[in-house]
Amino acid sequence: MLYHASVELRYPKGPFALSLVGLLSGASILASIVFSLLLFLSIDDNPMMQWLFGSLAVIFELGKFYAWYEFGERRAHHNYAGALVSLLFYGVLALISIGGSIGGINAATNQAAAHVHQASSKIDSFNAQIAAIDAQIALNNEAAQKYIEMERIATGVRQIQKQNSDLRKQQQALALERDSLPVASQGSIIGLIESLAAALGISSGNAQLGLVVFLSVLLDLFAAFFVSVIGEELRFRHYYHNYRPMLSPSSNNIDVDLPLRLHLDEHVVDDVEPLSLFDEVCLMLAQGDISCSKKAIAKRFNLTVDAVDGLFKDMLGRGLIHQKPNHHYQWLGTRADS
Repeated sequence: MLYHASVELRYPKGPFALSLVGLLSGASILASIVFSLLLFLSIDDNPMMQWLFGSLAVIFELGKFYAWYEFGERRAHHNYAGALVSLLFYGVLALISIGGSIGGINAATNQAAAHVHQASSKIDSFNAQIAAIDAQIALNNEAAQKYIEMERIATGVRQIQKQNSDLRKQQQALALERDSLPVASQGSIIGLIESLAAALGISSGNAQLGLVVFLSVLLDLFAAFFVSVIGEELRFRHYYHNYRPMLSPSSNNIDVDLPLRLHLDEHVVDDVEPLSLFDEVCLMLAQGDISCSKKAIAKRFNLTVDAVDGLFKDMLGRGLIHQKPNHHYQWLGTRADS
């Protein structure tokens, strides 16, 4: 049986690429779990409830990524109904996860903004006290002017001048204390939010919300992408190691013993037809995965004696096996019937 195929083979990813993909997917999944935990753990202060909600967050996250992996598996096997069910599960869990990530990232940005706001509030408080002293000194000066007009300099003005002197000393002490405060370090995220708000002409709150939603969705897509890469690589390795020996990369005319239709491109192996029992037995014998004996084949495929006899009779008739004088069988791997 002769098959013609255009074959462009790629090789399985090496250890470095696999390690890098595993590291990136693990880190993104872990980050997504942490952000979801930040939200779920804040629901209740009871340690028991926190443990339950935390477990729920982890289950949702891991279930979400497995649903995405299962979506890729079912789509690769053309089980589109099953793929749709997996996609729906992933969509629901992804919405929960994105909500958790939004809450976690928003809490982190709010905390960073709170530090800046707290430092700014302290400076505003000192400025208000200094301004109040300035106002008091101005009132005292007006009172002193009236005492001068009433020619009561000795009794009134001197007392006011003494009060103003004390107020200026207090004002200088407040200014020194204000200037000695550590400079509030504005985090990069706060600076980014303010820059986005200024560029888009919106409030800082809306800019923060938009940034948090964007980062949450991006984190989910990032993790899902690398989970897809891992699933695709596992499928490719399965087909590569099982069907690669049947292909001759040096020829476009490929003589294949089995009813197999392959199209190998740069990324995937697609459209593999299911094998019959006879072809599956021949494939395993050709690859040396099983010994050429009735007992081994019957045990491997859970066959009856009559079924095994029929298989061996068929293989003998086609010249695929040879019976030795000691009645043992030998795999030849050639087709007498084409």
